[in-house]
Amino acid sequence: MWILEAILLALSLCADCFAVTTCSSLTLRRVTWREVFPIALIFSTIHIILMLSGWLFGDLFAGYLHRIADIIGFLLLLYVGGSMIIEALRGEEQNHNLNGFKNIVIGAVATSIDAFAVGISLSFCGTSLKTMAADVVALFIVTFLVVTVGVFGGAKIGDRFGKPAEIVGGIVLVAIGIGVLTGLI
Repeated sequence: MWILEAILLALSLCADCFAVTTCSSLTLRRVTWREVFPIALIFSTIHIILMLSGWLFGDLFAGYLHRIADIIGFLLLLYVGGSMIIEALRGEEQNHNLNGFKNIVIGAVATSIDAFAVGISLSFCGTSLKTMAADVVALFIVTFLVVTVGVFGGAKIGDRFGKPAEIVGGIVLVAIGIGVLTGLI
């Protein structure tokens, strides 16, 4: 039963990964496995690192994280989404998408803050090492798969619809950030 719970937890933590990678990869157009693999690996690794960090240091950071997590998530998504919109409207070369290590890390951190908070919650609930190991493995695998599908899907949509898709993708990221900030997401 705990394996199913681990998979469901991972799926819930990866919904934003799918949205962000799909929207952010609209500018990539055509991608290959060679390009997608490191993106999925970085997102997956950051997700599990933050979840484990939350679990290990839950007692120390709980009060502080609760106050600032939504603001941090909002600002990161506003940066990525707003940059996509502005650059699509100006017709500039895209710099704030999943091109480049910095942009991949920003997207991964923005979508992993909730994993950190969940790690803290699991710490407070007294989650065992065995259960946490299952959660981490499930989170890594599900994040990897979800990000892979998101990047390939976003690149296909971007290749077909171009600038309008980039603008809509940027708007979606900003809307997700507003939802995080207001508590709607």
